[in-house]
Amino acid sequence: MPTKPVTTWVLVADGAKARLLERIGVDAPLTPASDKCFSEPEARAPTRDIGADRPGRVHESADTTRHAMAPRVDWHRYAKERFAKSVADALEEAALAKKYEALILVAPPRALGDLRSALGQHAKGLIAGEIAKDLTKLPDHELPAHLA
Repeated sequence: MPTKPVTTWVLVADGAKARLLERIGVDAPLTPASDKCFSEPEARAPTRDIGADRPGRVHESADTTRHAMAPRVDWHRYAKERFAKSVADALEEAALAKKYEALILVAPPRALGDLRSALGQHAKGLIAGEIAKDLTKLPDHELPAHLA
C-alpha cells in the first residue's frame, strides 16, 4: 500500500512580512501554501513613528527644572513580536487542522527567536528544520537551493 506523501510547509519570514510555501512529497516543487500573505507595516516603521511623538516630562523635586523621560517601550520591537505571534497562531491553527506534517522556518536570527517562542506546542512539534537567514527577497524558484 503506498504511503501518503509528507506535506512540508516552509515559512520564509522576517520581522514584518512572511510567506508560506508548500512541498507535497520529497521531490515536488515549492508552491504557495495559501493566498494569505502575512504583513505588518508598523514593524517596518521606526519607533519614533509608531509611539508618541515626544517623550513625557517629569518635574524635578528640588526645583522647577523639567526633564524628558526615556520611553519604556520600544514600539518597533513590540510590533515585530506582535507580528511573530500572529504568524505563529496561524501555524498552530494549521497544525491542529493537520494541514502539514513538517515545518521549516527561515528567518533572520532575531525573528526566528520570536517565532520559536510564539509557536504553540503542536506547531513546535512539527519543526523539521530552521535556517537563520533573511531570504524574504528571494523569489520562490531560488529557495530550494538554500534549503538543501
